[in-house]
Amino acid sequence: MHATVPCRSCGHTGLKVFLDLGETPLADRLVKPAELGEPEPRHPLQVGFCPGCAMVQITETVPPETLFQDDYPYYSSFSDHLLRHSRENVLDLIERRRLCPNSMVVELASNDGYLLKNYVEQGIGVLGIDPAHGPAAAAEKIGVETIVDFFGLELARKLKAERGLEADVIHGNNVLAHVADTNGFVAGIAEILHEDGVVVIEAPSVKELIERCAFDTIYHEHLLYLSVTSFDNLFRRHGLYLNEVKPLDIHGGSLRFYAEKKENVGESVRTMLQRERAMGVDSLAYYVDFSRRVEELRDELTALLRRLKAEGRSIAAYGAAAKGATLINYMGIGTDLVDFVVDRNVHKQGLHMPGQHQPIHAPEKLLEARPDDVLLLTWNFADEILAQQREYLERGGRFIVPVPHPRLVTVEDVR
Repeated sequence: MHATVPCRSCGHTGLKVFLDLGETPLADRLVKPAELGEPEPRHPLQVGFCPGCAMVQITETVPPETLFQDDYPYYSSFSDHLLRHSRENVLDLIERRRLCPNSMVVELASNDGYLLKNYVEQGIGVLGIDPAHGPAAAAEKIGVETIVDFFGLELARKLKAERGLEADVIHGNNVLAHVADTNGFVAGIAEILHEDGVVVIEAPSVKELIERCAFDTIYHEHLLYLSVTSFDNLFRRHGLYLNEVKPLDIHGGSLRFYAEKKENVGESVRTMLQRERAMGVDSLAYYVDFSRRVEELRDELTALLRRLKAEGRSIAAYGAAAKGATLINYMGIGTDLVDFVVDRNVHKQGLHMPGQHQPIHAPEKLLEARPDDVLLLTWNFADEILAQQREYLERGGRFIVPVPHPRLVTVEDVR
């Protein structure tokens, strides 16, 4: 199937759609109790491949003002693993780039200051840019100056003109894929990056998404799904060169890209580009079987949940994240199968899941209600969550890890 919209990266008009998840509610638009009787907006969720530049992308663009509203519920600091991951990244860059109090670090989509606070502790100048008022206010409270706005070429030019902003390091963690004006975003990076600076981008790997059948990474906030090939094509268009890349385990498999204004392509990039060509990541054939595998996963998981319910077992879920919303809505997992969801994020507690409307509680609810099984929607943080919920497991509870194939986890499996 062809999509009529042009590629977000190169403008090619022949996108090939290889996955259709139907019309789904917005994955991060949690429902307030007073809104439960109201209809929720739903949007098509189709994924296509661009033969022109190998960029994988969804075909629908929901306005960013709708997606990243004032009550945007995602706060990075509620994940201990993410905090450790970010701090290690910062300390590595301080050493490698020889950053000092005269240096300037900018983060795009800086959220609640979870990353930049590590630079502040070292006396290094920082500036966060994020469109969501709640997380930005939280960042300001811990000493991270934050501009509440969407980043793009226009804002970059304004910051350069008014502040003389030139960044030694620009961070962009899980944001490039969220930006509707892809080329304007990258052009803005080039505008404020110092001649000897580096931009460090983290994003889920499309290769890992396909291989792990991690279809729940797909939702309306995630417009792009990056390979090394597609990233390199995009950044070269704006005079930025991908010189280093690191594979990461976080978020179910991610890539960390290091790009600079001076071309000095390292072995890591050359190796991964060659590997992608050999696997066919830059061709449509690599993706065409994905839809069938996603359907098989849906049938397998829903059959398991129905069997457990038929046995009289109670089921809850852990993680009111966007990926969880994609999974339960595509699979039609309603309150008939999953009674409630728990999440550490206090900003989500008291609300309801999009589409299926399970109530969201604090994790302590697992010990109070004692569900027999818990569907782990945030399976990308499985090790961290299973460790936190050891008491629940020791009392006989079980977790269901859904991806890439459903499996039951007991306390014996985590000893």
